[in-house]
Amino acid sequence: MEPLLRLYRSTIDPLSRLQSPMLLAVRLYWGFQFAQTGWGKLHHLARITDFFTSLGIPFPGLNAHFVSTLEFGGGILLMLGLMSQPIALLLAGNMFVAYLTADREALLAIFSDPGKFYVADPYTFLFASVMVLIFGPGWFAIDTIIARRFARQ
Repeated sequence: MEPLLRLYRSTIDPLSRLQSPMLLAVRLYWGFQFAQTGWGKLHHLARITDFFTSLGIPFPGLNAHFVSTLEFGGGILLMLGLMSQPIALLLAGNMFVAYLTADREALLAIFSDPGKFYVADPYTFLFASVMVLIFGPGWFAIDTIIARRFARQ
């Protein structure tokens, strides 16, 4: 049994070291995607407001500004790894609301037709946000640098 455990550890240990680089890749790629979509929305607020109105979202103009700013600024913060988990929580909430309002059919099909759920636009954004929310930003983040600095004091 001992050789089997050694083999298991020798396989798992190197793979575990990939956690932070993976979280960095997720933060950089999806943070950029969030920032890009937020930037696009900020430059087309009238269209976003009209879309939110068609979905029945309350205060569509205010929410269009909020969502656009959240996605743009939150995407940048996600890339930097600054306030990662609070931002990931807000972005995940944003994507959940996107499912509820714009892709409700896909959300309701999560168990009956999972393919419909995960091909919907909010899925990968939601997944990336939840990943950072649960696992944190990893070692390559401003949050981690700040935490290490305060731990030394």
